[in-house]
Amino acid sequence: MKVLVTGHLGYIGTVMTRMLAEAGHEVVGLDTDLYRDCWFGPPVNGVPTIRKDIRDLAVEDLEGFDAVIHLAALSNDPVGDLNPECTYEINLRSSLRLGQLAKEAGVQRFLFSSSCSLYGAASTEDMLDETAPCNPVTAYAVSKVKTEEGLSKLADDSFCPVYLRNATAYGVSPRLRADLVINNLVGNAYLTKRIVMLSDGTPWRPLVHIEDISRAFLAVLEAPRERVCNEAFNVGRNEENYRISELAEMVRQVVPGSTIEYAPGGGPDKRCYRVDCSKIRRVLPAFEPVWTAFRGIEELYHAFRAVGLEDEDFNGHKYVRIKRIKHLMASGQLDETLRWRTAELQPA
Repeated sequence: MKVLVTGHLGYIGTVMTRMLAEAGHEVVGLDTDLYRDCWFGPPVNGVPTIRKDIRDLAVEDLEGFDAVIHLAALSNDPVGDLNPECTYEINLRSSLRLGQLAKEAGVQRFLFSSSCSLYGAASTEDMLDETAPCNPVTAYAVSKVKTEEGLSKLADDSFCPVYLRNATAYGVSPRLRADLVINNLVGNAYLTKRIVMLSDGTPWRPLVHIEDISRAFLAVLEAPRERVCNEAFNVGRNEENYRISELAEMVRQVVPGSTIEYAPGGGPDKRCYRVDCSKIRRVLPAFEPVWTAFRGIEELYHAFRAVGLEDEDFNGHKYVRIKRIKHLMASGQLDETLRWRTAELQPA
């Protein structure tokens, strides 16, 4: 298939595009490249790229593609909360417009990168499957709920949207993120020997490696249409739901000399949920996740050692999304709507 991947220069996209190409697909990326110069290790050569803001797309940009994988978004809760209106403009309205343009261009399959965060504040008595009510608590999560709802209205015999609700991601990427729970715990344990818990450690999180996220998208891309059209899938494994305190203990076991500390006054996080991922394994037997959180912690620790990770990078604006956005705005490179200000910075 000829596949357009939006956000292909991001944390997940740089891994997914490689895996799609290795599987034999013709891959083109689209990205405004907010995280240019934020490489973890050497830069990746990547795939042919359309340098464009998703807010500026035209139907002509989408003609000739068999499928669109839509990853591009303001990528976590702090960034989303910085400017909720901008979050809705990029993550919601532009996503729905992209779906409409893709349909008009004759794209047959549209894979939307959603999130298990849309379950939000939930009871931990039950494992939440795709029929569970959504209870989003952030602008980012609200945008995912509403985008799924809007895209579902476009579904018909010629247009097949699918919603992949990723668990909390982790793992090594050419565009590393330090603001994800496992990545953050391992990085700071490596740098300081301290595993600092900002909550009381009781909240539950479903976890999934970014390579397994990519495997899920590949399985949906290649699945028979009737199995996936207008369906939502939780992406992860049932065994990979953990309390934050359990993750901290795994990090302590992997990082020599590290100790766990609880910040004074840390209470329970209102984002707390366990997720049932049985459906994707049942419907798509080709999806075979291979990672566990413990193996991912080992991978991250060895990668940080190999590159000689420094605190200035890990906890600065290179790998922390909210700090990167604030840095670009403070330095005059981005305007208040998160567009590049000058012509030389604008996507071509």
